[in-house]
Amino acid sequence: MSNKKPSFDEIYMNLASDISKRSHCVKRHVGAVIAKDTRIVSLGYNGPPAGTHNCDVEWPQTGCARSERGGCSLALHAEENAILYAAKNSIDLVGATIYTTLSPCLACARMIYASDIKKVFYKDSYAEYKGLACDEGIEFLKKFGVEVVRFHK
Repeated sequence: MSNKKPSFDEIYMNLASDISKRSHCVKRHVGAVIAKDTRIVSLGYNGPPAGTHNCDVEWPQTGCARSERGGCSLALHAEENAILYAAKNSIDLVGATIYTTLSPCLACARMIYASDIKKVFYKDSYAEYKGLACDEGIEFLKKFGVEVVRFHK
């Protein structure tokens, strides 16, 4: 039996994967955990804002209606939910790290940068999932000095 303890990075990424299972999205489950000084300060998963619709209940076959750009018309991304929860509760994110199961889209990358989060761990590529040429969010974050790491166990 090994006494090797998992790293905080492993624990937080596992938690992001577990929290993604709470998602009501029919298309994809994504989770995010924000940690600061080895403490969890916020978490979130993708789906409609609380108090609106649960897509897997309302539209279990198709999910919510699509926007003009083909995205969910109702959903907040996991990173958005985690950052919004922190803002709503006056939690300081300066210097924090976010762990997410899918690399941030460009809009989420801008929120991450504006929140002064300094490090991003992601498991899967948004570009690969969407069939895009590059991860715009990752490129944006790197360009402006945010450390980005693709998580591998």
